[in-house]
Amino acid sequence: MCGIAGIFDTQGQREIDRELLTRMNQTQFHRGPDEGGMHLEPGLGFAHRRLSIIDLSSGQQPLFNEDGSVVVTFNGEIYNYPELMEELARLGHTFRTHCDTEVIVHAWEEWGERCVERFRGMFAFGVWDRNKRTLFLARDRMGVKPLFYALLDDGHLIFGSELKVLTAHPGLKREIDPYAVEEYFAYSYVPEPRTIYKQALKLPPAHTLTVKCGAPLPAPKPYWEVLFQSNGPISAQDARHELVERLREAIGIRLMSEVPLGAFLSGGVDSSAVVAMMAGLMDEPVNTCSIGFNDPAYNESEFAALTAQRYGTRHTLDIVDTDDYGLIDTLAALYDEPYADSSAIPTYRVCQLARKRVTVALSGDGGDETFAGYRRYRWHMHEERVRDLLPLSVRRPLFGLLGGIYPKADWAPKMLRAKTTFQALARDGMAAYFHSVSSVSDELRGRLFSTRFKQELQGYQAIEVMRRHAAHAPEHPLSAIQYLDYKTYLVGDINTKVDRASMAHALEVREPLMDHKLIEWMASLPPELKLHGTEGKYVFKKAMEPYLPNEVLYRPKMGFAVPLASWLRGPLRIQARAALLGPHMMDSGLFDMNFLSEMVDHHQRGLRDYSTEIWALLMFEAFLRQQASAPVQPLARKEYA
Repeated sequence: MCGIAGIFDTQGQREIDRELLTRMNQTQFHRGPDEGGMHLEPGLGFAHRRLSIIDLSSGQQPLFNEDGSVVVTFNGEIYNYPELMEELARLGHTFRTHCDTEVIVHAWEEWGERCVERFRGMFAFGVWDRNKRTLFLARDRMGVKPLFYALLDDGHLIFGSELKVLTAHPGLKREIDPYAVEEYFAYSYVPEPRTIYKQALKLPPAHTLTVKCGAPLPAPKPYWEVLFQSNGPISAQDARHELVERLREAIGIRLMSEVPLGAFLSGGVDSSAVVAMMAGLMDEPVNTCSIGFNDPAYNESEFAALTAQRYGTRHTLDIVDTDDYGLIDTLAALYDEPYADSSAIPTYRVCQLARKRVTVALSGDGGDETFAGYRRYRWHMHEERVRDLLPLSVRRPLFGLLGGIYPKADWAPKMLRAKTTFQALARDGMAAYFHSVSSVSDELRGRLFSTRFKQELQGYQAIEVMRRHAAHAPEHPLSAIQYLDYKTYLVGDINTKVDRASMAHALEVREPLMDHKLIEWMASLPPELKLHGTEGKYVFKKAMEPYLPNEVLYRPKMGFAVPLASWLRGPLRIQARAALLGPHMMDSGLFDMNFLSEMVDHHQRGLRDYSTEIWALLMFEAFLRQQASAPVQPLARKEYA
């Protein structure tokens, strides 16, 4: 796993500043502490930080084709590279290494832009073809690996694996994008393709960007889509058997490594299934690691131990204090832009633990989206049945009224939170799903933002992100929300969290449950094999019954949670108040400071649970504070007086 960086002159062949490119590359030293490499020529500079995994002796980058006319800088793994190497060799290409990186340059020579369609893996890379005067950028189908880019005012295109690579260039304007602020407070992250800065963008998953010298910057081009289309009838029994084989295959190709390899084992179904399959494929015991919490309400370590004992893994458990809230500034520095999923804290810790034993770890990420495991899927389908019975013209006024007058009950089980249910029933399916996943509701964002900032938004709302994707979503309501999660939550939240947390410790994480061939096949199955009545992950759990104990398969889902509400009323009480009501939030001009004061007061007095909203604000304040010493251009205070 690695970090990449580059500067490309879209207007000609101006000399690239070596010292500047070096500084940009060094900001991501943590992604590849083993080696660094650089290539410069008129109009182009490529840089690379390497974490050596495969072909340790000869996989240095940037890497060239036979005559040096094509060069690549690459982050990721191409798992089917041995087959591609054989095919390309038959077509006349000569290989000097045994690493997957060299496959990319020859695949580009042979297939051009369509080379990405042949790759199976996680990747973000840049290819420069000197003969064609063309820069080609690409990102993997599921967005496991990140890629940021920006076209500067002077015509230089810069790109890198993290946003900090771009901000190291003095030509990047750090003007905050108001739409990104609106989206962040709705989703807890800034969804693709935006970043927190107007001038910088994320290349969306399953997209490429082909830039020709002297031509205008085009829009990114998609090369793959997950299609929820049936491949024909299949019995539940056949689906279970085929799923096991496909899992084994997806995991098996991810076991290639010349460095120590293991797996995360949370005690949940997904990671336990990955470990079970690994145990059947490896000659040695699997290295597994878990973290537990000293509070039983958050501790899954006993379930991880069941799987570890069953398969005789070399298991490491680290107990973390639930008051592990000292990472706020660390996380803000890692993510480079506001990011408010509090499970980033235990994710950081489990990556830290794993790196003591292994350099590569397999995870169960992507299982909830692919197999339909989230509780919100079940609730959404319940609500859809009600929506089918009554037209929106009836539901909107009826349930809108009930949702408005019914008291909020954050403390109650979801089935008793009628206010939330009424609000969902007053919307169409897509809007209801957006409401269910929003970290800060439309109503609260309306109160949170200052009057002038709302004028700056000009009516823009974060639901537009989902509307854009919903236009291409399948018709079935379960498939539709799985599709929306693939496009938003999985990429912007889960993959972002794991990439930054793992790379902070120079740990490569591989996600077999995000294998695109597995996802394509699962998408072809009938929805009722995924969510069967009230049982999520139905066919997956049935397939795993011979391999995992029922205590793991059929226990209530816990998640990777932290006790935010109690933190913010206890040890973080003073810090939260000082941050939210302090000078950085005030000077930003974005917020209604009176409402911020009310939120903090009501939460700390126990009148309302604002923990999710306050955490999002804390992480935003940490971002502002860390940017204060750099030439950031926040929205001017005087504009929001």
